[in-house]
Amino acid sequence: MTGNGDEPFITAVKPLVDAMGGEMLPPDEAGPEDVVLAWQGVDVVAVRLPQLADSLDHILAAMERRQGRPLADLDRKAKQEVVRSLEARGAFAVRHGVETVASALGVSRFTVYNYLNREKGA
Repeated sequence: MTGNGDEPFITAVKPLVDAMGGEMLPPDEAGPEDVVLAWQGVDVVAVRLPQLADSLDHILAAMERRQGRPLADLDRKAKQEVVRSLEARGAFAVRHGVETVASALGVSRFTVYNYLNREKGA
């Protein structure tokens, strides 16, 4: 974004920023919450990170793309795997995380809690 031969750097970090649901912008447009990345001592790009709740939606959408179908269409075992994966990523620390995941899986909050408790008991 500075034009100083930084394109390979931007190309390298773009998949990571996209996977996080972030946004890339010129460093001079960075706000106080943005992360400015430097390459060879020069500020090259700023990354605007998503809000945590938006990150969860982004993660759920990526999981659906990987599965090739809506998460609600998965069988019980696959849904349990999704919950296990999301727990490992901290999804349930987000406010309304359980409700968001339950809605995406097409199950009740109670079912998500059961999946979580089953893991703790195992």
